[in-house]
Amino acid sequence: MMRGKAYAGGATLADEKGKKKAKDSDHGVPGDGGPGASHADKAAPPKKLDRAAYEHELIKLQVELVKLQEWVKKGGHRVAVVFEGRDAAGKGGTIKRITEHLNPRVVRIAALASPSDREKTEWYFQRYVAELPAAGEIVLFDRSWYNRAGVERVMGFATEDQVWEFFRTCPEFERMLIRDGLTLLKYWFSVSDDEQERRFQQRLKTPLKVWKLSPMDLESRMRWVEYSKAKDEMFSYTDTKDSPWWVVNADDKRRARLNMIHHLLGMIPYEDVLPREMELPPRPPDKGYARPPIESQTFIPEVY
Repeated sequence: MMRGKAYAGGATLADEKGKKKAKDSDHGVPGDGGPGASHADKAAPPKKLDRAAYEHELIKLQVELVKLQEWVKKGGHRVAVVFEGRDAAGKGGTIKRITEHLNPRVVRIAALASPSDREKTEWYFQRYVAELPAAGEIVLFDRSWYNRAGVERVMGFATEDQVWEFFRTCPEFERMLIRDGLTLLKYWFSVSDDEQERRFQQRLKTPLKVWKLSPMDLESRMRWVEYSKAKDEMFSYTDTKDSPWWVVNADDKRRARLNMIHHLLGMIPYEDVLPREMELPPRPPDKGYARPPIESQTFIPEVY
C-alpha cells in the first residue's frame, strides 16, 4: 500500500499511527459508547462544527480530491477504499462528499446487494474481486467483503466455520492485492448508540431518508452487543500491519467527513498534474447551419 506525504497542513503517518493506538473498540471507547464505557468517554462532545467553516474546508479538500483523481488516472494507479461501520454511522454521506465533484468514469462506488443463489456458491471474495479497480480507477466500497465478519455472522447468514475461514483468508487476500500494486485503505466509522438512535429517529420522520431504514437495520438495534463483539474479533484478525483499520469518530458528521477525507489524501502520495493553463478554442462559424424550428420538437411542460 502506498504510504506518502500528508496532505498539506495534515499529520504525518507517524502521527496517524500514534492516534490509531487509541482507536475505538465498540466496548468503552469514545465514538461507540458500548458496554463498559468509562465516565471520561461520556464527557460532553465538542461543539458541532459550524456549517460555514465546514463547507469552506470541504471545498478545499474536494479540490485536492480532483487532483488525486487526475493523478490516479494519468499514472494508471489503482485505489480501493473500504467503508465499514455501524448503520447510520455516516459512511454514505462521506462517500457522497468524496464523489460529488469527481468523474464517475474514474471514481465509482461499489455497493453490492445481497448475494444471489449462484453467488452464494462462489468463492466468497469472487464477487468483490470483480469490483476492484483497473488501472486509472478508484473504487469506494460502501460495505465490502467484511460483511462476512459482521452482518452475516451476527444475523446467522454465515456459519462459524465460514467466519473462521474468512479470518484465515482475509489478511492474505488483502496482502495479495497490495503486493500486486493496489492501494487499499480501510475505514471504520464509529458512532455511539445514542447518536445512532437519534439518526434512526430522524430517518423515520424524513421522507427523503426513510428508505435508508431496512428490516436489517431495525433488527440490528436488538443486537448491539453482538455486533460489538463481532467487530472487536474482526479487528483482532484483520487489523494488520500491511492493511490496518483506520477508525473515524463519526458522532459529528461534518468533522468525520473532513477528517476522513483529509486522512485519505495524506495516505496517498499523489501529485498535482492538473493542466496549468487551458483556453477554450474559438467556435467555428456555423457554415450555413440552421437549427430546426422549435415547433418541430416536443418539449416537456414548464411546470415551474
